[in-house]
Amino acid sequence: MEKSNFLLLLILSFGYLFHPANAVFMEKLADRKICADKYCSYVISAAQALEDYIASDCRFINLKKGQMIYVYSKLKPVDGAGVFWSGNVYGERYVDQMGIIGYFPSNHVNETQIFMKKTIEMATTEMDFFCN
Repeated sequence: MEKSNFLLLLILSFGYLFHPANAVFMEKLADRKICADKYCSYVISAAQALEDYIASDCRFINLKKGQMIYVYSKLKPVDGAGVFWSGNVYGERYVDQMGIIGYFPSNHVNETQIFMKKTIEMATTEMDFFCN
């Protein structure tokens, strides 16, 4: 019994150490999303920003006109709400934003190349809208 209590304490401590202090679950933007795989880890397409976009909160990323974006998922709109895609920017000129994945309005970009024609639709989760 003593060994199992130690393991439980160790697991709880590990979780506490890696739980972000400022983490916030934000309002869901959609109940469904389209991805290339069940983890949304493969790039669906590439897009180019048509205009600048300033992120409204930590779920979103900033875009600059002409910037290239890898698209990982596409949210399905609810009740006529805006259509948002998730992705990250790439290119040498935008090193400060590379690797940051966030949402952006799909009407601010032009999809330039499709990498995955076969996609799957699935439910979103609370973690899809987690802000750190």
